[in-house]
Amino acid sequence: MRRRHFLKLASTTTAFTAIGGIGWLLQSCKKDKMDMGKSVSVLEGSFDTPLPIPAIVKNPSLTAKSTTASILNGKTTRVFGYHESILGPTIKMMNGENANITFQNSLSEETNIHWHGLLIPASMDGHPENIVQAGSSFNFNFQINQRAGTYWYHPHPHGKTSHQVFMGLAGMFIVNDAEEASLNLPDNDYEIPLVIQDKRIYSDYSLNYSPTSGEVMTGYFGQYVLVNGVYAPYSNVAKRFYRMRVLNGSTARIYNLALSDSASFYVIGADGGLLNTSESVNSLLLAPGERADILVNFSNYSLGTEIYLQSNTFSNGVVQGTQSFQIMKFTVSKSETTPFTVPATLSVINPIPQTSASKTRTFDIAGMDMGSMGNMGGMGNMGSMAGMHTINGKSYDINRIDEEVTAGSTEIWVFDNSMGDEIHPMHIHGVQFQVLDRTGGRNTLIATEKGWKDTVLVMPQEKVRVIMTFPQNKGKFVLHCHNLEHEDSGMMLNFKIS
Repeated sequence: MRRRHFLKLASTTTAFTAIGGIGWLLQSCKKDKMDMGKSVSVLEGSFDTPLPIPAIVKNPSLTAKSTTASILNGKTTRVFGYHESILGPTIKMMNGENANITFQNSLSEETNIHWHGLLIPASMDGHPENIVQAGSSFNFNFQINQRAGTYWYHPHPHGKTSHQVFMGLAGMFIVNDAEEASLNLPDNDYEIPLVIQDKRIYSDYSLNYSPTSGEVMTGYFGQYVLVNGVYAPYSNVAKRFYRMRVLNGSTARIYNLALSDSASFYVIGADGGLLNTSESVNSLLLAPGERADILVNFSNYSLGTEIYLQSNTFSNGVVQGTQSFQIMKFTVSKSETTPFTVPATLSVINPIPQTSASKTRTFDIAGMDMGSMGNMGGMGNMGSMAGMHTINGKSYDINRIDEEVTAGSTEIWVFDNSMGDEIHPMHIHGVQFQVLDRTGGRNTLIATEKGWKDTVLVMPQEKVRVIMTFPQNKGKFVLHCHNLEHEDSGMMLNFKIS
């Protein structure tokens, strides 16, 4: 069943009682349910909190725990983190190095870690069946075997991923290599990681993750947008180029990134590293799970100028994209004479020939399972809505192999949302792919889709084709929607590399 028909039927049931408006947010101390299909407007702050920069580490010991953080108005909020605050450190390693990371689960529930975008053995990937029980530990040991890029890590226990990510479990994983180093891109203080997430925060400053069935349809949106774990931060910058590694770590919200003065910036990389050449843009759509590597030039601004990173409106977003809002502020506070020219060539990306594909598989991502309607209600336990979202009419079964591919083979996968009206950022574990084309909807590729990818945004009425060559890492992996409410409600399949 398609979403539009589901909504028509759902409107006749008592499961979806309209409550009107969104004024019950922080201004109200009530933690009521939302209407089905309603978005949550973003509230803009005063941008007077310094942007924190996560510590850069190699081979850390990570502990998933319940802890506290100051994310809004200096008040204490209970969160999840991989250390003594929200989020985790930025792990940075060279291609070819061995990762040896000890993980301790100090939560009161099971969890694990998925190394999003890394090409590593199935036993290390963080498959939902490879969980770490509360009080237990696990050692992740794998070789970094891929090009430089901005990757990340987050939990992946089925039915609990969205809740644990929302509460704060995430971090960047940066891979460097010699090719990237030869470009002399801005680094150190001039390379800024930006983890963007929205949070639902109430009048007692608590995070509350309890999506209604309607919010499982659309995604769970927060009225406060955080960067690196704090609300409405600012960063002082010099009159020069900066490199910004941007991760959309939200569970469902899409950002159409732009500068407040409509100035252009350069896109130099995507999920899987550098592009062939940079591309100058005025805005960039970034879906949950996607990353963008960009260059921003502050050289021509006067001292004291304030520029905001914001999200512009966009179309085809169903309940998203109708609002423009500011995310963080940059203040030009220092003169500096550091010459930099954007390289004419960044990397070499050889297109995978379509003729080399031995098989084409189509995944219908527009469907729904009506069998879940009997369980509509609060979503404190996402498992109560298992089967709400499907791929090829199937809801996730951890024990079922849905597709089997051959190591070393090349295939084309088609994500078909041509009959759908929901947004689906599709992510494939264990492989990087190239986007061939998009038909319907936007009917074109954007800058970040011209490089290596592991997550691709499929808007309503769109069909997207990707091509990939599977590595020799044999075993069971998953593909799923990175709207994490969709994933946890069944929109995930297993595939096996043999």
